[in-house]
Amino acid sequence: MVKYIILIMNDITLTPSHPNDRAVVLFSGGLDSTTCLYWAKAHFKDVTAISFRYGQRHCSELIFAQKIAKKLGISHRIIDIDIAQLGGSALTDTTIDVPNHSDHIDSVPITYVPARNTIFLSYALAVAEVTGANHIIIGVSSVDFSGYPDCRADFIQAFELMANLATVAGRAGNRLSIIAPLQHLSKAQTLQLGLSLGVDYAQTVSCYQADTDGRACGVCDSCVLRRQGFIDAGVLDPTRYKA
Repeated sequence: MVKYIILIMNDITLTPSHPNDRAVVLFSGGLDSTTCLYWAKAHFKDVTAISFRYGQRHCSELIFAQKIAKKLGISHRIIDIDIAQLGGSALTDTTIDVPNHSDHIDSVPITYVPARNTIFLSYALAVAEVTGANHIIIGVSSVDFSGYPDCRADFIQAFELMANLATVAGRAGNRLSIIAPLQHLSKAQTLQLGLSLGVDYAQTVSCYQADTDGRACGVCDSCVLRRQGFIDAGVLDPTRYKA
C-alpha cells in the first residue's frame, strides 16, 4: 500500500538521487498532517515537525500535536505568527461564524485563510535551510478538500520551483522537494495509509471549532469530510464529538 502511494504522490518519487534523509513536516495535529508525519517518520531518518499558533479560533489541536510528536520522538517546533490581524476568515475572526458544510456546496468557504499555506510553507522553507533538510512534507489534497486554492497540485509545484530559486541551497544545486503524499488521495485512502503506518486517529483534532478538550462540532466542513472518510474506508470513527 505505501509503495503505491509513493508512486502517485505529486508526481515525485523517492530515489537515491535525493541529497539527504532530512525532512520538515507541516504538522497541525489534524488527520491529514498526522498521516504525513507518520509517513515521513517511515521514510526519512531525520524529521522536524513545525506547527503554528497563528491566531486560529482554538489551539487544542496544538496540544494533541505535541503529544503525537513526543510519542514518535520527533523534534517539534510551534511557531507564533499573527495571521488573525489580517482578518478575512472565520478561522481567525471570531465575529465571523464558522459555516456548516451544507452552507457552501459550490463555493470556497469563509474558513479559507488567505495565503495560509504560502505563509506556512515559507516558514518551513526557512526551517529546511537551517536544518539542512531537502524535503518539506505538506498534507494537502485536491480530492477530498474544501476547494481551497492552496491545496492544489499546481500551487505545490509552483512553490517548489520558487523555493529552489529563492534559497542559497537551491541556487547551489542542493534541490529542495515539496512532497504532498496525500495530493491525489481521497480521505478514505488517506485513512487507510495512516492506519497501515500505525496512526491513532483518536489523538488527532480536525474540527474548525473544537473545544478546549479537542472535542469536535461534527457539522463544520472539516468534520463532515473527516466523518465521511471513516465511513468510506469502512473504519470505526474514533473522533470525540461535543454531543
